Amino acid sequence: MLTARPTESVEGTTPAAPLKVALMSCAHTHAAAYASQLESRADVELVVADPDSYDDVRGVRMVRSYADAWDAWPEGPDAIVVTSANAHHKDLVLEAARRGAHVLCEKPLATTVPDAEAMVAACHEAGVVLMTAFPVHFSPAVEALRDAVAEGALGEVIGLTGTNNGKLPTARDWFTDVELAGGGAMVDHTVHLAEILDSVVGPPATVHATTNRILHADRAGKGAETGGLVTLTYDSGLVATIDCSWSLPDDAPTWGGLRLQALGTGGQLQIDAFAQHVGGPGRWLPYGSDLDALLLDAFLGAVRQGRAVDPTGEVGLRTVRVVAAAQESVRTGQPVALAED
Repeated sequence: MLTARPTESVEGTTPAAPLKVALMSCAHTHAAAYASQLESRADVELVVADPDSYDDVRGVRMVRSYADAWDAWPEGPDAIVVTSANAHHKDLVLEAARRGAHVLCEKPLATTVPDAEAMVAACHEAGVVLMTAFPVHFSPAVEALRDAVAEGALGEVIGLTGTNNGKLPTARDWFTDVELAGGGAMVDHTVHLAEILDSVVGPPATVHATTNRILHADRAGKGAETGGLVTLTYDSGLVATIDCSWSLPDDAPTWGGLRLQALGTGGQLQIDAFAQHVGGPGRWLPYGSDLDALLLDAFLGAVRQGRAVDPTGEVGLRTVRVVAAAQESVRTGQPVALAED
């Protein structure tokens, strides 16, 4: 096992050299945005591995294999960003831990709880940062909700209703391949809201879920759910729901959206993480905070400091546990108690 290389400059000396970052795979839809953000930074040297030949990232140093990305610098990368199909996250993260490289990994962190646990444990043992790529964590609207609940502005929160709907993924068939993605819409669209709820009210006690294949069944992979509802119950009696469906029509102007309504004894608050946009029919022009940029700022800062910040690998693990409990609930038709840390 290697230990993580120090990257922080010492006060009074010359600034630290640019961080060497390898983006591993262009399989995920966020890969191009992350690559563009990283390439534009003076404090980063970027290499992008595209072993599956998606070829939709331009203007960056590209290599064709993970091995080439690991070897792009004599001493290897300082950090990697994992944007592969979900089932391939584990191997890339474990290799990073072995090499002493810090990691930002796309969500869901893994397709199974044991895999996610192994990834968190390996990075902890190696002393490397592991963060999970939840850009919406950095939304000003989500921050406002966290503050309102923490300050008691809503009184006692008794209900939360979340919606994360989107289009059936196209051009990335692995999203609807149960083996590669770990499931369908419930896996794809539960984790965002599960992370926000985790940051606001902590982990639930039980999970109850139901799914169907009514929408887009002819185009979804075998066994991949296209609609779902996940109900989380907390020890306090609080109930939260997550609508996690691929329900938007193909001609919708954007991929989807994320909304969350909190109901308390002293008031209610509704947030829309992507409300800042203009446009007409078929057009969607976003403005405001760039959540991908805020996520990468947090990760690169954590790498230089050698200390992970939320959303950490542990946060990612907790959301994988929620998804796994939801899948078990679908199989049994019963609520499932969430495993504790």
